[in-house]
Amino acid sequence: QVQLVESGGGLVQPGSSLSLSCAASGNILSIKSMGWYRQAPGKQRELVAKVITGDAPKYADSVKGRFTVSRDYNKKILFLRMNNLKPADTAVYYCNAEDVWGSGSTGFMGDFWGDGILVTVSS
Repeated sequence: QVQLVESGGGLVQPGSSLSLSCAASGNILSIKSMGWYRQAPGKQRELVAKVITGDAPKYADSVKGRFTVSRDYNKKILFLRMNNLKPADTAVYYCNAEDVWGSGSTGFMGDFWGDGILVTVSS
């Protein structure tokens, strides 16, 4: 129905920058919200940043001032620009799409996740 494909992860040194992208595809009519979550080893998945249609972006306190989330509504792509990366930012980053309405033989509505992409910040 809906595929979310993340790209852009990798290994970087502390203080570096990295950009992530998430492309949504499928028989999508609308997406209310797209966001980035992350899960570090041994920790629960947490919200990093999200963009709700018609609303200002929201950020976790730990990334405010360092990360910038943006969304291309036409191309259904979500971006995350990460500056001044810290070792604590090391995690698998997941793309999420909420309240997705789609077309097809029966139509659908639901929430979807990407497979995740690893970001490692280490010297």
